Amino acid sequence: MCLIAFAWNAHPHWRLLLAGNRDEFHARPSAALARWDDAPITGGRDLEAGGTWLGVTGSGRCCVVTNVRDPRDPQLGVSRGLLATDYLNGHADAAAHARQLLHSAGDYRPFNLLTFDSDAAFYIGNRPEPRAQAVTPGVHGLSNADFNTPWPKTRFLMQHLQHWIDAGDAADFAPLFVALADEQVAPDEQLPDTGVGLERERWLSAAFIRGESYGTRASTVVAIGHDGHGVIVERRFGPNGRFTGETMLRFAGSSPT
Repeated sequence: MCLIAFAWNAHPHWRLLLAGNRDEFHARPSAALARWDDAPITGGRDLEAGGTWLGVTGSGRCCVVTNVRDPRDPQLGVSRGLLATDYLNGHADAAAHARQLLHSAGDYRPFNLLTFDSDAAFYIGNRPEPRAQAVTPGVHGLSNADFNTPWPKTRFLMQHLQHWIDAGDAADFAPLFVALADEQVAPDEQLPDTGVGLERERWLSAAFIRGESYGTRASTVVAIGHDGHGVIVERRFGPNGRFTGETMLRFAGSSPT
């Protein structure tokens, strides 16, 4: 993923409410949202490295990973997508998993990781050094920088998520997908300087990125209730933002349907 806003224990019905965009090269092979045959995971799948950028389990665990935008970093190490599958396949709770991962976090390519279970949520990152912190109740954001770094598009999506919560709707996710589809570019004075140049900073500042070879590949909303029941919805896009399909799966207890 490259843009995430989520509410943790901040909604009367949903324990976790998450909206995010996955930006990637269109040539990288991926499988659509589905229940995996070889693991208790529901999510999209990176067919190049085998992991996922966002996944859930029937028991209500969730995990999402982003990269860290820094062209000076050699991007060496184990694929960060495997971090998500390892957590979702494992039995350690979010707190224990965070403690364990700190010992090997430096072995992976630059990453930000969010893990959720029925009781706790954690952020784990490995740049500039491995660190972990518990997520407090409220609305948070994450992109290709540190946790809650106020990039314009991150603030924008967090605001829309907060407005959705304040409106009191628990089932109509359409406004969240509208926010994820926004292509407005941030003013130059608000842009971060991540070393990719001004033109690329402008292009990447939109929530939805439209491009021939690189852009937003999927927009996803995850909602997990305080009772463990939930839903995950994925909208997919091809080159130049062409809509290619949508999948919605509900889960209750042990398996999505």
